Amino acid sequence: MPMRVIAVRTLKDYWEMFPQAKQALLSWYEEANAASWSNPNELKAQYRNASVLTDKRVVFNIHGNSFRLIADIEYRLKIVFVIWFGTHKQYDKIDAKKVGYVKTNKK
Repeated sequence: MPMRVIAVRTLKDYWEMFPQAKQALLSWYEEANAASWSNPNELKAQYRNASVLTDKRVVFNIHGNSFRLIADIEYRLKIVFVIWFGTHKQYDKIDAKKVGYVKTNKK
């Protein structure tokens, strides 16, 4: 069973903020959506440069490491929750293990 990435709308909001990352985010989304990781080791086999922070939390390098994407992954349920996205410089200012989902919608 493939993974399900939550939420596409969040990714769209991010690439509207960072247009140069759009293609890289779309590629990551397609790859993650097609994957069927059962554990962090399977994820690392596909994304050697990903950083596994906890059993659930993973940091992906996006667009040649210009950006970072933090996701929580429920391997058993096959769900990838996009938690945070930003530049490498912004990433250096947060605690990747503790940062929570931030709604990007400006309504």
